[in-house]
Amino acid sequence: MLGLTFDKLLLIGIVAVFVVGPQRLPHYASQLARIVKRVRGFADDAKDRMREEMGPDFDDLDWKKLDPRQYDPRRIIREALLDDDDDEPARPRVKPVSRASEPGDPAAATPFDSEST
Repeated sequence: MLGLTFDKLLLIGIVAVFVVGPQRLPHYASQLARIVKRVRGFADDAKDRMREEMGPDFDDLDWKKLDPRQYDPRRIIREALLDDDDDEPARPRVKPVSRASEPGDPAAATPFDSEST
């Protein structure tokens, strides 16, 4: 939970007692508890709504697999570059272009000029 340990929570509580004061601390603690309950309720509602919209696939989904923190762009690019291209269909081979013997011959291929723009 955000890297908060018991020691850190205790330190935050002690600082809160000094900053807020012992008289107002119970009031602010109850407000914090209400906010946490509301946020938890929103999260539960969102989860239920996702379960309704996705149907039975929601429980089968591996959420850790979709965590964006696990993606390393260098690894993805390396895997893509080293991936075998066996899945791709073979590209058609292009015949070399031959010049037409007659300028008006429709069966002859159009010449290719490599210096044109």
